[in-house]
Amino acid sequence: MINDDSRGNQTPDRQDEPNGKQATLTAILEELRALRTENERLATCVTELEECVEDLEDRVTDLESERDRLSERLDHYEAMIEEQSSTIESHGSTLEALETTTDELAAITEATRNRTGANKTRIEELQSRELEKGAHLREANVDEHDLELDADYLERLTKADGQTYYRTPDADDPLDRTDTTLAHGDLLPIQQLARLDEDMRRSTTNSLPTRLAAKLWKARTDSTVGDNPWKNGCKSVREYVKASDLKHWIRRQEEGISEAYAKKLVSRTIDAVLELSKHRLAVRKQTERKNGLSYTERRLLVPSDAALPGETAASSETAGVHGES
Repeated sequence: MINDDSRGNQTPDRQDEPNGKQATLTAILEELRALRTENERLATCVTELEECVEDLEDRVTDLESERDRLSERLDHYEAMIEEQSSTIESHGSTLEALETTTDELAAITEATRNRTGANKTRIEELQSRELEKGAHLREANVDEHDLELDADYLERLTKADGQTYYRTPDADDPLDRTDTTLAHGDLLPIQQLARLDEDMRRSTTNSLPTRLAAKLWKARTDSTVGDNPWKNGCKSVREYVKASDLKHWIRRQEEGISEAYAKKLVSRTIDAVLELSKHRLAVRKQTERKNGLSYTERRLLVPSDAALPGETAASSETAGVHGES
């Protein structure tokens, strides 16, 4: 409502002033509330940002620690690489030196092979000529397959010195250095087997009694064997071995053999000796006395008049115990 004053001007109604102030205060209050809400929101954001900053600082610290650890490992690996590089260089130098040495040795070996081949050819030529002249050459020094001879073959023989020689067939030793000359073919089968080593005997025969017979014969004629069951005889017997002694000897030669099986092998071994010696040995039963009791035991005998190639009664005697004939 507008009142006219005396001056003719219109003025607002004073009753509206409180309402205007109320509206203004309400607006300010709303604005303050809005500001408070915003302030609280901003305070929450600041708190969250501070927490985020702390997390980032912790993460940075962890990353710096990881960086330091990786740096240390890197330094360690670099040191190892340097060490390995030095080792590789050292090995490379050693390899070069070894290759040089190998080349030198290869050259020396080739030169030696050439000289050896030439010398072998010269030796074979000289051996061929000497054999054709009638010489007797030791078996160990002759490669009979590489010699060029007019003869169809070489004859192997054993002399009284115990050595094996080669000669052309029926050629007498021009130096006449030994008393007896025996060709390999002139020996009895048991003598031939006795001269073989264990491996060659096994490849020659699968029969255990045959191998035992050869070993028994070698023990009789070769003093280096050591385990010799033979004993010297007298009168018509040059040497003999008892069946009981032979059984114990067999068990010493073949480990793991039972006494019962050894007893069977005694008979088979004696049979093999007789066959391989072409029955130039003999078997005789002899009455023995032990502990007041009499018993009969077989003996394998070498008769004094046995015709054994390369042997005489004097040459086969050993320092054994004399027994009954």
